[in-house]
Amino acid sequence: MMGLAVVPGDAAERVLAAQLRSADHVALLRQAMNLFGLLFLWQVFGDHGSVPGLMVWSAALVLSMAVGAILRRRRNGAAASATDLRVHGFTGLLHGLVWAACMMTLSSGHGAAQLVAHWTLISCIMVCGAISYAATPLAATGFLLPCIVGLGALFDPRDQTPLLALATSYALSLLVGCFLYAQTFARQHSASVQLEEKSEVVSLLLREYEHGASDWLWQTDPARRLSGVSPRLAEMLGRTPTEVEGVLLVQLLAGNAWESGLFPTELHALADHLKRRESFSNIVLPVELEGDVRWWELSASPRYDEGGAFLGFRGVGSDITEQKESAERIAQLARFDPLTGLPNRTHLRDVLDQAMGGGAAAGAGRGGCAFLMIDLDRFKAVNDTLGHQIGDKLLTQVARRLRHICSGAEFCGRIGGDEFAVVIPQLGDNHGVDRLAARIINGLSAPYQVDEHTLYVGASVGSAVSPQDGHESEALIRSADLALYRAKGDGGGVHCAYEPQLHAQAEERRQLELALRDALEKNQLHVLFQPVVEAQAGIVVGFEALVRWTHPDMGPISPAKFIPVAEEARLIGPIGEWVLRTACKEAACWPDGVRIAVNVSAEQLVHPSFVGAVVSALAQSGLEARRLELEVTESVFVNADTGALKILDQLRGLGVRLSLDDFGTGYSSLGYLSRTRFDTIKIDRSFVVGAANNRAESLAIIRAVVTLADSLGMATTAEGVETEAELAMVRGLGCRKVQGFYFGRPMPAADAAALFPGHQVRARA
Repeated sequence: MMGLAVVPGDAAERVLAAQLRSADHVALLRQAMNLFGLLFLWQVFGDHGSVPGLMVWSAALVLSMAVGAILRRRRNGAAASATDLRVHGFTGLLHGLVWAACMMTLSSGHGAAQLVAHWTLISCIMVCGAISYAATPLAATGFLLPCIVGLGALFDPRDQTPLLALATSYALSLLVGCFLYAQTFARQHSASVQLEEKSEVVSLLLREYEHGASDWLWQTDPARRLSGVSPRLAEMLGRTPTEVEGVLLVQLLAGNAWESGLFPTELHALADHLKRRESFSNIVLPVELEGDVRWWELSASPRYDEGGAFLGFRGVGSDITEQKESAERIAQLARFDPLTGLPNRTHLRDVLDQAMGGGAAAGAGRGGCAFLMIDLDRFKAVNDTLGHQIGDKLLTQVARRLRHICSGAEFCGRIGGDEFAVVIPQLGDNHGVDRLAARIINGLSAPYQVDEHTLYVGASVGSAVSPQDGHESEALIRSADLALYRAKGDGGGVHCAYEPQLHAQAEERRQLELALRDALEKNQLHVLFQPVVEAQAGIVVGFEALVRWTHPDMGPISPAKFIPVAEEARLIGPIGEWVLRTACKEAACWPDGVRIAVNVSAEQLVHPSFVGAVVSALAQSGLEARRLELEVTESVFVNADTGALKILDQLRGLGVRLSLDDFGTGYSSLGYLSRTRFDTIKIDRSFVVGAANNRAESLAIIRAVVTLADSLGMATTAEGVETEAELAMVRGLGCRKVQGFYFGRPMPAADAAALFPGHQVRARA
């Protein structure tokens, strides 16, 4: 049993079965040697009265053969059990007893020479029996032990000591050899059983993979014809394995193209790999199946036998049509805008790169390309007032119109937000850009019907042309963006082509922004105060605080230049708060009846901390809230849903006065005046100049504003009064307050305080 101790579980049973099978393989040899020995002994000793012993021996041999037959019937094939092993061991023991009895019978009455002959013959037969039982150690032990005992009966220890020692050592070595052979056999067969189990597992996995997975196995013969076609592959081809067997792989994959010879590039690559007998992986190629094109991915390696002869290819294939379609959809999303369906920024950039590369490769005889950037005017007001859902629907209609306008060689797309772009791959002359820009502005400015709303938006266009405006895509896009910025600055609704000075202006703005960020910290900003005078009496009733900037290197910088930069760079908030604190501090030194007016931008007004900043400025300066007047423009009402109206109401609740600046120049609406209570309406200088020149529309606007203000209990302030004639005109039209160079330019705080040595001072021109 030593050979079975190294094998666990089910493997032990399988080794046991193999041991029993191995014993049966030598059974014929053993029985043949038994019969040979029986006949030989009959011939040699039959004349000496040994017939009864030989008959007993024959009967025992027949009995052992019968037991072996019964054992084989009970085993039922390759199955083995402990009972089989015990019966097999009993058979070995029975054989050993028969041989031992034979030896004892033969040992009586014979000389040494005959004993040696007997021992030699019996040893040969014993070796055959031992070999046949070696696979089962228990049977070998049962056979050899009686044989060794019987072997000792052949010799007389007093006379044949050397021979007995030789026989004993031989028997012992035979016994040990049987055990060692049994152990080796068990280990080897255990390894073969485990290998067989692994092979079965692999086969099961392959069968399961073949039937259940989306992939399939395939192989070819040396002539590159399919062989051993799997059911899965035949199913994918819509045929039976028999129909596909022996067909050229390339012919099968080519389909209808086999006759025409117009193979796809991927199929040529596959054929080259097969021809050169080299491994390949992940070759993706189209396969036409029943009129439908599927995409297959193939991988394979060549096979060789032990002699190095080529046997063909074996590999795996899979249908990746769904994955490829999914990848194409992802690519579609990556290159197209999901809202409008237009090409996105990345796609536009690729097209522009190709256009500029193609233009460079075509030589000087070909014109350059053009890039147009489009920005919708007043679109933010639609989003803020009607919501983003209406805004998205509007963008969809804009995209539809733009696609219709650019129906030729032009390539249009959406950059993001309300910005669009157009690439003209080949440009004959710049007039083509002008004509296209005009069509875009006119087409996008027509009214839109979105749900129940009729919407009006315009379009501004900036353009740049290669190579003069940029030799690379990035430079051309930057030039078009600068031109668009210029178009928006000119009021929108126009087309501006790039000019070299635009880049210089952009660089100037950038330098100005960098310098402006340091202006507060380095005390480069200061506040001037311009008087506001009562129109009839000419008494100074207040001042407007105006911020000024003097740079140590660039000198005085106009507010018209740095205020827009501050608004774009989000610096207007901290600058405006500094102006508010400074103005309140200076006004606290003036007489009680004199107010201070401070301009507030839309960005400041919607900031959550603005009301707190006003309260803090009043508390630190000690200025009464009624003496502070905050001036806002009509632009704050464009973002009414951001909370500007609520903040204005909070400021009025504090006692702060409100003034509507530049009335009539922006998005004028009488509805603004009904939403928020203003104390003053300021009339822009442009109307004052027009009225002084007897322009009827300017005179009518001033009269209407004065009448409206009087009816609502508001005061009116005419801005920009510079001459006595203008002063007389605004007095005659009913304006209550006047502001302009006629009474005073913006002055430092000390000069403003000097106007009040006592109480109210009559202002002099």
